[in-house]
Amino acid sequence: MGDKDSITSLAPGQPGDSANPRSLAALDASKLNVTLAKTLKPLQPIETLRFGQTFSDHMIVATYDPEMGWSAPEIKPYGPIALDPACSCFHYGGNVFEGMKAYLGPDGKARLFRPDMNMRRMERSCARLALPPIDGDVVLELIKCLVNLEKRWIPKESGYSLYLRPTVIATRLDLGVRASDYAMLYVLASPTGPYFEVLKPVSLLAVSENVRAWPGGTGGHKVAGNYSPGFLPQRTAAEKGYEQILWLFGDDRRITEAGAMNFFVVVKRDDGDGVDLITAPLDGTILPGITRASCLALASDPEFHKESSVRIHPQETVYTMGDLEKWSSEGKLLEALVIGTAVIVGPCNRIGYEGKDIVIPTGAGMGPVGTALRKKILDIQEGRTEWKGWSVVCP
Repeated sequence: MGDKDSITSLAPGQPGDSANPRSLAALDASKLNVTLAKTLKPLQPIETLRFGQTFSDHMIVATYDPEMGWSAPEIKPYGPIALDPACSCFHYGGNVFEGMKAYLGPDGKARLFRPDMNMRRMERSCARLALPPIDGDVVLELIKCLVNLEKRWIPKESGYSLYLRPTVIATRLDLGVRASDYAMLYVLASPTGPYFEVLKPVSLLAVSENVRAWPGGTGGHKVAGNYSPGFLPQRTAAEKGYEQILWLFGDDRRITEAGAMNFFVVVKRDDGDGVDLITAPLDGTILPGITRASCLALASDPEFHKESSVRIHPQETVYTMGDLEKWSSEGKLLEALVIGTAVIVGPCNRIGYEGKDIVIPTGAGMGPVGTALRKKILDIQEGRTEWKGWSVVCP
């Protein structure tokens, strides 16, 4: 984003006066300072790993202020950060983050999956919340440095990875309701296994009285405020025997997302030419997930069709609970899938709606489309196959 050497800003007290600009320091990976932990933590047995509960030895930190710009980034021992309680991140939710994973390939090299897409999304999220500008390409350089330093934390087993959480928070010391011109970037690393028990289907409760996102809001960005309002509906769903929420929107009960994941269905075509892989369009209420985009790209690729022996027609279109009920009653609803960085591709076996369950006929496993997508994406992520440059080695 822009000039990597400097950021043009305005002098204090002269908003809009382009005649008095000054140059602020851009985030610069060449200025990285590394302070190593004196004692390294022991690695946990992989069977004890739970998502987001174990952290590596080091983290990345950099700060931004309107007088100087970005500080020199630092890799330092993992630990608490000190923030004033007046920081706007605590009051107005000026926080964005990304979810990425590092994998070990058969060659022993660490690699990331389509990280440029995460960086572009983080830049858009920061812009949406009027946070100071950040260069995702530089953040990616820093992340590669952290991954190489923390390589011992990447499990070798398939389905396991080092989860990465780049985060930008608003740190302006001011209770005034306005954008923050101070920020902190930090990146955490956490070894993790499968988000759900491998290939165990999840159940969904379709909810329309609460919404995850709305037109003109922030649903299309990865911002912290999108998540906590879903915790109460999630708790209610669990009390009713369902594991996740299927978010609906509008009087026509349009299907949007499942929990914090994208949602797909596989529907048998009337013309007999394979199946449709259907998901909601990116209308501003749907998060543009990297795994979502990858599934759609694979589903439209003839080479993948040949490999998987499945003829798939990807469709980004509005569809409703009424459509799901109709497809189910006609025997056309073949699979339902939850898609995301943490879960990759996972099956859904039932959807609760208005006191009844729509049962997905894949039983206790995952159908052929979900299985083929998951296998291909894992093969790419873990370096067993090359595919259009999606797997990026950390040099």
